[in-house]
Amino acid sequence: MDRAASVTAAVARRGGLSAAEAAERLRADGPNVLPRERGRHPLVVLLLQFVHFFALMLWVAAGLALVAGMPELSVAIVLVVLLNGGFSFAQEFRADRAAQRLRDLMPSRAAVRRDGVRVVVDAADLVVGDEVLLQGGDRVCADAVVVEAAGLAVDESMLTGESVPARPEPGGPLRAGTHVVEGEAVATVTATGARTRLAGIAELTRRADRPTSPLARRLHRVVTVVGLIAAGVGVAFFGVALLLGLDATKGFLFAVGVTVALVPEGLLPTVTLSLARAAQEMARRNALVRRLESVETLGATTFICTDKTGTLTRNEMSVVRVWTPGGEAVVRGEGYAPDADVTGALDAARAVARSAVRCAPAARAELRAGRWVPVGDPMEVALHVLAARLGVDGPSPDAVRRPFDPRRRRSSAVDSDGVHVMGAPDAVLPLCRDDFGAHDEVERLGRQGLRVLAVARRADGDTEEDLTLLGVVALQDPPRTDVAESVAACRTAGIRLAMVTGDHPATARAIAEQVGLLGPDRLVVTGAELPADDAALGELLDRDGVVVARVTPEDKLRIARALQHRGHVVAMTGDGVNDGPALRAADIGVAMGASGTDVAREAADLVLLDDHFGTIVAAVELGRATFANIRRFLTYHLTDNVAELTPFVLWALSGGSFPLALSVLQVLALDIGTDLLPALALGAEPPNPRTLRGPARTGGLLDGSVLRRAFGVLGPAEAVTSMAAFAGVLWLGGWDLDDPALLATASGTAFTAIVIGQLANAFACRSATKPVRTLRGNRLLLGAVAFEVAVLAVFLFVPPLPGLLGGSPPSAWGWLFAAAAAPAVLLVDALYKKVTSRAGATRGR
Repeated sequence: MDRAASVTAAVARRGGLSAAEAAERLRADGPNVLPRERGRHPLVVLLLQFVHFFALMLWVAAGLALVAGMPELSVAIVLVVLLNGGFSFAQEFRADRAAQRLRDLMPSRAAVRRDGVRVVVDAADLVVGDEVLLQGGDRVCADAVVVEAAGLAVDESMLTGESVPARPEPGGPLRAGTHVVEGEAVATVTATGARTRLAGIAELTRRADRPTSPLARRLHRVVTVVGLIAAGVGVAFFGVALLLGLDATKGFLFAVGVTVALVPEGLLPTVTLSLARAAQEMARRNALVRRLESVETLGATTFICTDKTGTLTRNEMSVVRVWTPGGEAVVRGEGYAPDADVTGALDAARAVARSAVRCAPAARAELRAGRWVPVGDPMEVALHVLAARLGVDGPSPDAVRRPFDPRRRRSSAVDSDGVHVMGAPDAVLPLCRDDFGAHDEVERLGRQGLRVLAVARRADGDTEEDLTLLGVVALQDPPRTDVAESVAACRTAGIRLAMVTGDHPATARAIAEQVGLLGPDRLVVTGAELPADDAALGELLDRDGVVVARVTPEDKLRIARALQHRGHVVAMTGDGVNDGPALRAADIGVAMGASGTDVAREAADLVLLDDHFGTIVAAVELGRATFANIRRFLTYHLTDNVAELTPFVLWALSGGSFPLALSVLQVLALDIGTDLLPALALGAEPPNPRTLRGPARTGGLLDGSVLRRAFGVLGPAEAVTSMAAFAGVLWLGGWDLDDPALLATASGTAFTAIVIGQLANAFACRSATKPVRTLRGNRLLLGAVAFEVAVLAVFLFVPPLPGLLGGSPPSAWGWLFAAAAAPAVLLVDALYKKVTSRAGATRGR
């Protein structure tokens, strides 16, 4: 009796649970569903966008402006808060649903035996003790133990990371959520719902907190420092105003103006829009960003833990060599397509392929949507593809097959040509008359990380003994063509790499060697060999090119956290349910979009639509460019703050004798009216050739370089020219401070000078080292500058804005004074870059 018949007989002997027993257990244990995680209400997510530190600071400023009798200013600040919060909410709304999506992995129906009859029930009604009837194509709906099996193969990669289907024997476990690739089985349910392994991983994913992104930490420091300085200076100037004899109301109004001048209201909207644009560019390169902050986190990455199957490799089993006693054939082909270049001992290879496909008749490759995909066990499909590439016919219809048996570790088929046997070399070679040195060949191929099958035949009889060895077949999941180049790019960028996989250590080592990932220490360890102490684990793995095989979900989570404790910004890739916890806990979780599970995609921050490791490197480059761009427009914003604050400083230092050159509304018009688009254009600067040379910047956004340029070079140049223009117009008008028309003209001139200075400043901020004349590209900046000029004209000439802001168009001399701001800023910038480049060259000697 064959295995299929034994399964049928076993089912007939057992009656399964009675309907009454099943109902009682269902009441006691509850339904077979994964527990739901209560997510935050969308309204709560929205409200959180308006209560962080920077938003609270702007709310206070809006309230102060309203109390001071400036409702227009208050409304404008509120609009800034709402704009930024809306963008952030739109991104957060889709996130944090990984555990809930695990429920989708549970099938809706299952076949069971109850009261001696086969019935189909809702998967939610399964109970412990139920006898489940499984066949190829089914998804396992609860944890169970195999009772009887016929040719059973189960794809457990989503839970274990192992790329080859498992062959559970009777008594072996089955896990909820896995797939039956082929064969059939009877299994007894041992755990349902929250007690399954799948639910355990869901809970592990839920408990894995997302770390705060490097950008969030850096921005928090920036806004905290700027906010405290703004508040402190505002209070100080309120005191100065009172000492100068202003009444409390005017002093308060003055203090609010100073505070608003120092707060870069457009900073967070600029950051958000810059990240959104970078995310769109990443999507164009097949990297879908699920959380905006992840754009910059990618650029800060210092350690990438990459999966093997589907990321470094194609996730396609393919025969690459056929060794026979009469010679070897080499196969060069792509995936499961029937076309390939096969050279060498073709006739001997055809004999091997002919017998191999008779032992695996159910597998095949199908053309779907222009792509060849496997149907059945991928390893057996690869054998059918080999037969097609060699022009060998498929199995004969009269063949009687004995499916693969884990205890025998081989399968066989009997037809008119005799008995054909295929399986593990140590299970087949002892049955052959002569192995022709095949043992040595098997060892050599195994050291290369190839999976090896032996194929033999006996022309007379149907017994699996006294066989003639036809040859051995070597299969691999080949690495992607661009991986080696991408690995080298990571090393150039100072990023350490580790392979973290559920696959066999020998296979993992071989792939790591082929793509150049294996480091100089050539360290390959398994999950069972990892130190129990997290500090020791971090010390062991904190090197380049380590390979960790046979890992569990808990191992991957520990690895991510251990490296984070060592100070690394960790990117973790994965595609299965088992990867969910680590993807969520890593600084940047990277999931496979083409071959990965919904669980991995929902837990991740970045989804690779093409599953290519090279796409990660491209995303890292864009992330680094985004960080550099944020520094560019931060310099740009802070430069403007210097020019905005200077009028208030001069007024205070002069004891009130030097009139205020700008009104508070003019300051706000500069921040969110004329500055925003050029800042966004600076956020669109493309990566330059040096972006991936050397490690990522680990410092903050506000370092010495930014502060020196903004507060020591560009800001003073812009402030001096704008105040000179203001004073020049007053001087030509006889310095009549009682003439409101003259003051309005002078104020409009100062406003215009700052805008023109910022036009030049935008070009200067494109590079911290190169002169403006050498820079090319960024048409967006040209468009933004043109728009800024148009906005300036609206503020100066379109009623009622000039009266509302407090300035009127410059006079003829005023235009000349204001125009001088552009060459002044560019000249000072060029001199500063020249001096710093010489100083750098001197230090380099």
